[in-house]
Amino acid sequence: MDVWGDCFTIAKWQQYVAETLESAGSTPVFNINPKDVREFDAIFLGGGAAGRFGAAYLRALGGRVLIIDRWPFLGGSCPHQACVPHHLFSDCAAQLMLERTFSGQLWFQQSKDKTVSIKSIIEFFRRGRVGPHAVMNYQSKEQLGLEFVLNAQPAIIDVHTVQVGDRQFHAKNLVLALGAKPLEPGMPGSQLKGVFNSQTLVENLDFEPGNTAVVIGGGKSALEYGCFFNATGRRTLVVARHQIMPMLKDAESRAYAILMMQEQGMEFLENAEVMEIQGDAQGRVRSVSIKTSEGITHVDTDFVFMGLGELANSEQITQTLDLQKDDKGFIKVNRRMQTSIPHVYAVGDVTGPPMEMFKARKEGVCAAKNIMGQTSEYKAADYPDFMHTHYEVCWLGLSEEEARQRYANVKVMKLPPDNPNGLDVGLPAGDRMMLYLMAKPRMSGFQKLIIDGDTRKILGAFHIGYGAKDGFQYLNYLVKKGLTIDDLADMDELFISPSYFIQLCRLRAGDPHFNDM
Repeated sequence: MDVWGDCFTIAKWQQYVAETLESAGSTPVFNINPKDVREFDAIFLGGGAAGRFGAAYLRALGGRVLIIDRWPFLGGSCPHQACVPHHLFSDCAAQLMLERTFSGQLWFQQSKDKTVSIKSIIEFFRRGRVGPHAVMNYQSKEQLGLEFVLNAQPAIIDVHTVQVGDRQFHAKNLVLALGAKPLEPGMPGSQLKGVFNSQTLVENLDFEPGNTAVVIGGGKSALEYGCFFNATGRRTLVVARHQIMPMLKDAESRAYAILMMQEQGMEFLENAEVMEIQGDAQGRVRSVSIKTSEGITHVDTDFVFMGLGELANSEQITQTLDLQKDDKGFIKVNRRMQTSIPHVYAVGDVTGPPMEMFKARKEGVCAAKNIMGQTSEYKAADYPDFMHTHYEVCWLGLSEEEARQRYANVKVMKLPPDNPNGLDVGLPAGDRMMLYLMAKPRMSGFQKLIIDGDTRKILGAFHIGYGAKDGFQYLNYLVKKGLTIDDLADMDELFISPSYFIQLCRLRAGDPHFNDM
């Protein structure tokens, strides 16, 4: 199907994407300018965050670019199987925690012993995801003027030639924006019905999980999805080979986040391993066997979620191109996004962690600049980080432990403060935390600021609660520029949001020799 010159509205794209996904149709969609006879400066294989933003930037620089993607939409896995569903599930977890905490109080209905349908939420997401797909297709075609081929499985002929069906496309450069997929460990029973990862959960769940969910893994995906399962009213057991939440380096912040999950009923087994998933006569999950330091334990369940990390979608491409990869299959690139083969670049998740949208977009733009003759380098480092539990968890910079290893005069400011009397006290309190502050103060969050007492520079910041995540990306930029507590105190805060640490700093800004707080 050739759509160049046709004005596809958002509604028309939405109908097309929905019908194509439903029917699994395989007809490619070509949006290529027949009047432009220039050779493509680059072909991006993959139109996710890295490919779409990289292609848009390359075109903005005056180049000609083509995106080829296997999906009938641009945007990649984020709106389809990754970011958007996990944010939806996290919204559900936060709302359900609020409803259970205040069950039967104020205007809240009695909900403590109720179980919420996971299947209905998944189906709700499936119906809604074509909207973002349609917007990105419309934006890319009508507003950005991008050329693309969708719903196509390309074949690489060489580093300058890609084939789709009976059509070949030539370019000066090839950019691999192939993404990644969830790691499948291959343990006994992992193919049984009832075993899911982040992709298969939203695509294949066709039954209502029972009362127990077993989550394998201790990182972001495992915890974010585990909190969602827990919030729906199910017993949720998280099994990790090593430490739970290792990415949150600050021990005090990590302890608070884990405690809040445990108070919601989450169960954690660290330094443990799922040895086998047992099935019934119909091939469905029946139970799991878990090895701990105390021996083997068995848990009855019909629902297992694997959050064990990701593998690069690089197998097919490396059958044609002899690219250098690391031991996990991620394509090796330098700071200009160049691979080991001239004129071949790689960007986004296919290059390895962090598997974050900002990193994918910036790598795509970095490749585009270099292709168009602008020297550009990028490496994801010193970035703010974030995850969902039932709360929003944000962090940047050094933990208290890391700071004390590097600096002689470390100061700490935090809320709530150390409380030797053990009283149930609140603060921080800001957006979406006021009900907790009034009725369940210890649930109102935790924040911590790490400071070099000699230079007064901010070294690290941690926040568990709500309302801070958007500010952290800007706070991180300022911290890298040398932000001090005096600079932070001089800012204007919005409402009473101590989640941005302004009020705490203002209390210490006038003190040349301040103490911990």
